[in-house]
Amino acid sequence: MTAIFNPTGLAPASPPPVRPAPAPAPPVPAAPVLPIGPVLELPGTPAAALVPVTYEGRPIGAFVLSAGRVRYRRVVDPDQLVAAAAGAFAVAVLTAAVATVARRRPAAIGAVTMGPGGWVSLRGVRPPALRPEPGRPWWARALRARRLVVER
Repeated sequence: MTAIFNPTGLAPASPPPVRPAPAPAPPVPAAPVLPIGPVLELPGTPAAALVPVTYEGRPIGAFVLSAGRVRYRRVVDPDQLVAAAAGAFAVAVLTAAVATVARRRPAAIGAVTMGPGGWVSLRGVRPPALRPEPGRPWWARALRARRLVVER
């Protein structure tokens, strides 16, 4: 039997060391307890009660008990409302600024430099568009032909 499990024929080795039991996990702190105010009886034919809930001294909601049902109503926080409005305004202004910058036309003239003799160099400028002349034939316009004689 030893030959099957231990082909060397030697005695089996000592048993593996026993691992120590894991330390118990530290206790998990409980969730913060929200202070719940006193039950307020509301006037009216169906009996109703209101239980306010506060967190760090600020009201965050209320439990409404009415007609055998319990509902939680959240209170609107004015700070969150103002922050949301300011964020929406900032996004709108940024969008308008990007749209305005994107719609600007490029400059009509490229780089303007002064030459050695005081002449002005306009690099990258396209010649101005020709205005259609009333007596010019269609083929001259199509070929962009120019007159040889300058009229004064």
